[in-house]
Amino acid sequence: MSELKTNKISTNDQNNVAIDNALGLKGYTTAQRDALSSPQAGDVVYNSETGTIDFYNGTAWFATSGTTFTTTVSYLVIGGGGASAAGGQLNQAGGGGGAGGYRNSYASETSGGGASTENTITLVPDGTTTYTVTVGSGGAKTTNAAQPGNGSSSVFSTVSATGGGSGGNYWRAARIGGSGGGGASGGSGGASKTGAVGTTNQGFNGGNGGTNNSTQFGAGGGGGAGGAGGSRNVWIGGAGGSSLDSSITGSAVARAGGGGGGGHNTGGASGGGGAGAGRNANNNGNDATANTGSGGGGGAVASGSGYQGGNGGSGVVILRYPSSTTITVGAGLTSSSATNGSDTVITFTAGTGTVSFA
Repeated sequence: MSELKTNKISTNDQNNVAIDNALGLKGYTTAQRDALSSPQAGDVVYNSETGTIDFYNGTAWFATSGTTFTTTVSYLVIGGGGASAAGGQLNQAGGGGGAGGYRNSYASETSGGGASTENTITLVPDGTTTYTVTVGSGGAKTTNAAQPGNGSSSVFSTVSATGGGSGGNYWRAARIGGSGGGGASGGSGGASKTGAVGTTNQGFNGGNGGTNNSTQFGAGGGGGAGGAGGSRNVWIGGAGGSSLDSSITGSAVARAGGGGGGGHNTGGASGGGGAGAGRNANNNGNDATANTGSGGGGGAVASGSGYQGGNGGSGVVILRYPSSTTITVGAGLTSSSATNGSDTVITFTAGTGTVSFA
């Protein structure tokens, strides 16, 4: 039986009870509350797990007040960049890889494809609810006629950033992605030289390569998070689409630029943020930098074959949340954390797994 002890209880003429000090209810987790022996209708406890005052109505427990504790998390999620292509045919150049999709909810910064800042995510820091994190890999380059790879998607909770589209070559059309891959250079026949489209609110389209004109040996640049890829200028490759800056880690860093298209004379410039620049005749395209989500640079073939495009850069997932909240990182993820002001910033650079907050 419960026992009430008090130093002073007073009443007034309206039949109310006044207590001089705060009333301290016994605290229970939800499991402990549910395990109470023979609760009676009208029993009241404090739920230490949800932060609510709970009562028993004779059949079940119900919350009467308060809100479940939550924490707000800002994110930058970038998919892996697309690989670029070799030309695959005498005198042909490969299109640049498109950048991975770019989704950003930090401060008032821009998201990819010209989109506004996304909404932050409100999570439950109960130590048991888990949220998925996946860092997308960059697309893999290939030799000659084979289709280079798209980047893989990066994920945080319900937010998914699509991998970048691969650049085209003589036989293969550019592919869609977070940002689209650049179209290949010309020559008579061959696949479409049109740049591929990007994903709405994540990235831009790739640039166009040469048409069916044997003098147009430049390829298109891959699309970037901040701008479309450039189209070829006769024998010169198109520039990769521009990157975007984010200060979610505390200082501005450029990421998710498109790869430059290959060219017979000169390759297109990279789109920034670690994008692989295109190359000129008889050279492989450059690889994009890891954890930027940038596209690889297009290769070119002036005589013979055997040259490659560049690999796409792997993606990244960056979270920022109040340092009063702690995170537990599950197996399978590679991460590092730092403090910026009153916030913790954790950067995931590889793998897939789950995290929880407390």
